[in-house]
Amino acid sequence: MRERRVGIDELGSKLDVYVREVEAGATIVVTDQGRRVARIVPETESIERRLALLNRTGALAWSGRRLGVAKPAVRLRDAGNVSDIIVENRG
Repeated sequence: MRERRVGIDELGSKLDVYVREVEAGATIVVTDQGRRVARIVPETESIERRLALLNRTGALAWSGRRLGVAKPAVRLRDAGNVSDIIVENRG
């Protein structure tokens, strides 16, 4: 990742240029009198956009219906299921 140091006054006068650089993947470190005061980083993809991509590629398939309650898949020998053991140990 590229990182560039820019004074706050220069940032203000050329903001559109630096925003385009950040969109392209650069990180801008903003300085005020040589002291680092801020960092501008690219926006990460939203979860909605990632889900839409997964859905388009077929990697994700969901009808939108509410999922049913799943039964415990693990059973221990002669002790019942895991949830029974947990309830027993709480008492």
